[in-house]
This record gives sequence, structure tokens and C-alpha cells, in this order.
Amino acid sequence: MVRKALVLDANILIRAVLGQRVRRILETYADSISFFVPEPAYLEAEEHLPALVVKHGDDSAKASVVLRAMAALTTMVGDDLYGAFETEARKRLSRRDPEDWPILAAALALGCPIWTEDTDFFGCGVATWTSGSIDIFLAVAPSLGFQPSSAAPLKPRAQATDGIAMISALEQRKISNNFAKTYFTG
Repeated sequence: MVRKALVLDANILIRAVLGQRVRRILETYADSISFFVPEPAYLEAEEHLPALVVKHGDDSAKASVVLRAMAALTTMVGDDLYGAFETEARKRLSRRDPEDWPILAAALALGCPIWTEDTDFFGCGVATWTSGSIDIFLAVAPSLGFQPSSAAPLKPRAQATDGIAMISALEQRKISNNFAKTYFTG
């Protein structure tokens, strides 16, 4: 089956925690679109999120729970999948931010677009969508789809990496929605 697919940048994960629109998109389309997150992008979101949440006077521990819930709607990918594209990705981003290479390399390896707010990806040779334009991608026919390869070593969506048992997707959505309603207005 051909599915649409997107590689998510760290800033999209952060928006999913801090806001409502991106979270709703991930929750709505998780069963019909493959959302891929390179491990370094998740770690970047995990690193920067607490300071952003505290800056807004909110609870960083609860925000971390929401981040994990959002990550459970995605598929984490490691450099075993996209590492062969590192040189090309760094070359394409050399005048911008070469440290973002895992996101571009994952998109090159998977043959799919990037969802980001980072303009460093514009003009890198891969379709790039922002939250302001993502509705166009979501409405486009499945011909922009992604054909999963049995050779691609993808990690399960609900992998517990910190020893905390993962909860059901429905419970994650409830936690996410309740947290956002309680702690964030945007």
C-alpha cells in the first residue's frame, strides 16, 4: 500500500507539544500518513522543550509526557537508515545549517518531503512543507506516496526508550489534549 510520508523536524515536535494545530494534524493523520523522526531531531526537541515550557511558566515534566505521546505517533529512524546520505545532505546544507543533515538525509533515504519551520531546508532539492502550507500536502492525491520497503529497518512507533511503559494511543491523545487545554492556549 502506498502511503504519504513526511520527515519531521524537531520544531514540528515542539509545536505539537506547545500548540494545538500540529498536534491535531499528527493525531488525525497518524494512521494514514507515515511520520518519520530522525533520532537526533527527537533528542533536539527533548533538549530544548523544557526551557521553552518553563519560559512560558508551564510544567516541563508534563510537556515531556506530551512529547513522548507525540513521538509515539511517529516512526523513529536512526542513522542505519539514512547514514549513507550524510555526505550528500551535509553538502546540500553546507551554506545553511549542516547540523540538520539527519533530517535531510532521512528525507533522501525515504524519498519523501520534510515538514519544518526551518528555512534552511528551502532549496535543498527536497520538497519542504511548513505548518502554514501543510494542508496542501495533506489534500494532495496519494500519488505523492511512500512505498514502505521491507529492507528499511524502522523502529516501532511505540518504543519505550526511557523505561516508562508506553500507554495506548487513545490514552496518549487524552493526556496530550488535557495537558494542552490546561497548560497552553496556542
